[in-house]
Amino acid sequence: MPSYDFNGQAAIITGGAKGIGLAIGARLHGDGAQISLWDVDADRLASVAETMGAGVHTAVVDVTDAAAVDAATAAVEREFGRIDMLVNSAGITGPNETIWNYDVDAWRQVIDIDLTGTFLTCRAAAAYMRARDYGRIVNIASIAGKEGNPNASAYSAAKAGVIGLTKSLGKELAGTGITANCVTPAAVKTEIFDQMTEEHINFMLSKIPIGRFGLVEEVAGLVTWLCSSECSFSTGAVFDVSGGRATY
Repeated sequence: MPSYDFNGQAAIITGGAKGIGLAIGARLHGDGAQISLWDVDADRLASVAETMGAGVHTAVVDVTDAAAVDAATAAVEREFGRIDMLVNSAGITGPNETIWNYDVDAWRQVIDIDLTGTFLTCRAAAAYMRARDYGRIVNIASIAGKEGNPNASAYSAAKAGVIGLTKSLGKELAGTGITANCVTPAAVKTEIFDQMTEEHINFMLSKIPIGRFGLVEEVAGLVTWLCSSECSFSTGAVFDVSGGRATY
């Protein structure tokens, strides 16, 4: 496993109490970064912080609340004196349902958390990064945002929005020392599967040529490189980690 030197740097990871977000946080912390894990699950955050030890800050944050996001971002700046990395991993799948049967409130919740939450955190962190002319922003999108999964319209639309948002942000920050990229995993088996039907899980597996689900460590490895100073000529880009499902 390659390692990077993140000593003296600080990262915010949303959805950091479990799944992909937790794996990314652990990897960055293991390579020397100070990390701020954000989640809505206070108990899980406390447990993770105790396990990881020094250099870990946690915040219970609803990423759909602009004021809460701004306040939490300012708290990280005060805690670590800098914000070098932002990884947006917070998200939900929503129900597996056809569009004509999709609950309107459920639709809005998925869009608010998965897309608007990503916008709000990027908006808040970019201000601090621009002041230092350095930063790495990585948004976790999904293969669903490229292809559109049936019976997952809100999730697919939100993740397609994250891809578009990342492309726009990368262009807006071009010419600075800040990059913004996104990752499009195929299905990675985490607790998010608890939100899906067995039929939908089997559908996703059937689309992966390698024939298995991804591992959180595989996504974390890619994200770690995207967060490093070595990733200096890629911005507004989409990086696939889908077991061969997408090849473009």
